[in-house]
Amino acid sequence: MSQATSGRRPPRVGDAPLFKYALIGVVLLLVLFFVVAPLAVIGIEAFSRGVPYFAATITDPDTRHAIGLTVLTALIAVPVNTIFGVAAAWALTKHDFRGKRLLTILIEIPFSVSPVVAGVAYLFVYGLQGIFGPALDSAGLKILFALPGIVLASMFVTAPFVARELIPLMQAQGRDLEEAATSLGASGMRTFLSVTLPNIKWALLYGVVLCNARVMGEFGAVSIVSGNIRGQTNTLPLHIELLYQDYNAVGAFAAASILATLALVTLVAKVLLERQGAGRRNRPTTLAGNTSEKNS
Repeated sequence: MSQATSGRRPPRVGDAPLFKYALIGVVLLLVLFFVVAPLAVIGIEAFSRGVPYFAATITDPDTRHAIGLTVLTALIAVPVNTIFGVAAAWALTKHDFRGKRLLTILIEIPFSVSPVVAGVAYLFVYGLQGIFGPALDSAGLKILFALPGIVLASMFVTAPFVARELIPLMQAQGRDLEEAATSLGASGMRTFLSVTLPNIKWALLYGVVLCNARVMGEFGAVSIVSGNIRGQTNTLPLHIELLYQDYNAVGAFAAASILATLALVTLVAKVLLERQGAGRRNRPTTLAGNTSEKNS
């Protein structure tokens, strides 16, 4: 009797109990040594001198300024990249035009360029010896070694996050619903708010969460364009480095615990959003497929 008629599932690679449990054990060990152990050390070292020292480090003026600058950067960069991501996804999935593939490649460039290289590139564009540097200086506009440069660098490295989550989803959904709304007389904005946005809201929030986490943790590009001025242009990751270089390891771990907590919050938010249908694991089938399933 064949396997199909007997109902028995054919054997899979790695189904042997010894291999399966050995593989799980290796993965658990790697997670323990490379993920759990560093996070545990951050928490232990942050409170190694007691809660008063931890509180004193967090409330230090330089630390508070670094936290405030990091939050301010995120409040500017994340909404701008969210708008950019939605617009890019809409253009690439709802319209046909020449250069569509080139635009897709350009959106993905920040993922393939080192953040440090991006920071150096900004120096040659907006620095005093750069393309626009002399004109900006004569106009009294300061981009580098100030908030605008930090925001621009953060926006560059996080530009693809929202678009990358929305494009596959909107491609799978197709254009039928938007075209139907338009044929019934709905305006473009009404179509987006009433039809498109409800269908992409979880993926949009998923991309925003990832974008925010990357903005707050960005180091390479920001370290180049900020100038590392203590109490002025230091974001929280840069401030952690300065504390460590000052041989204040406990203070560095205390400040790092804030970013570690942000990472854990981001992970929880990521899992919750994936349960709501966001993320690549829960991409819907095409509209035609959904329609056929409903009809059946």
